[in-house]
Amino acid sequence: MNYEFKASFISNEINLYKIANHFGINKKFKWEEPLILDDRNLKGIIPHPNNKYVYIFHFGCIVSANLAFHELRDVIEYLKRVDTTLKNNTPFNYIEDFKLILDNRVKDVELNYDSVKVNYFKPYYMEIIATILAKSVALKKIEVDIDNLLDEIENIIEYLDHGKLHLSDNQLAKMSSKVLRFKYNTISYIMLLDKPDIAWKLEDAEEFFMNLSELFELKDRYEKIRHKTEVLLDITEVFTSLTHAKRGTKLEWMVIILFIVEIVMSIIEKIL
Repeated sequence: MNYEFKASFISNEINLYKIANHFGINKKFKWEEPLILDDRNLKGIIPHPNNKYVYIFHFGCIVSANLAFHELRDVIEYLKRVDTTLKNNTPFNYIEDFKLILDNRVKDVELNYDSVKVNYFKPYYMEIIATILAKSVALKKIEVDIDNLLDEIENIIEYLDHGKLHLSDNQLAKMSSKVLRFKYNTISYIMLLDKPDIAWKLEDAEEFFMNLSELFELKDRYEKIRHKTEVLLDITEVFTSLTHAKRGTKLEWMVIILFIVEIVMSIIEKIL
């Protein structure tokens, strides 16, 4: 049987424990481990749940297997009622599709840009594909956000070209926090460079994970984001230095003006 995967970014964070408790799943989740909903959990949410799965990741991504688009939408709407912090988030702005095709004519594993063909099914295929898709769609969100921030900074640089710089401490702090958030999300939160447990235990699972990671260019995309965040941090540091220098110049002029006023007042007092 073939499996069609859809991955969507729906929030910066999903409370796995709250959703798991709702479905009567009592377990401790490792940082990189998804909550998996099978046909028993999906019964009543979608009309035909047989052989359908939903993988929910703490870093805000949901990956479905064999769900139609409207079924995935129904699942997300249901989860919003369970975890009310998700209510104001709009899904499907960032989405990825992928297929797992079982074909006994292929020798082992055959990767294409939107699918993978295997000669027989192995249980770890599902979770590894879901993990890679979740990380890829989360990366896509970060890539768009970081490009938007670069555009915003480019506008500030244009003001600098005209000798103008109007940035408050709050604006500088927000800009720096966004850059640091990108860095934190890719390394610590999404755990982009980490492998799932099964990839540490089975050599062929590790090979499958690495090949799929390479297909989605996770490492290259991470390096680009890392480079952009370093550039952004350098730029914000320059903005901070310029802003402080400008403020220091203003203070110096205020001191000079006060000193001149004091001298003038003393001369007036002597004359009078």
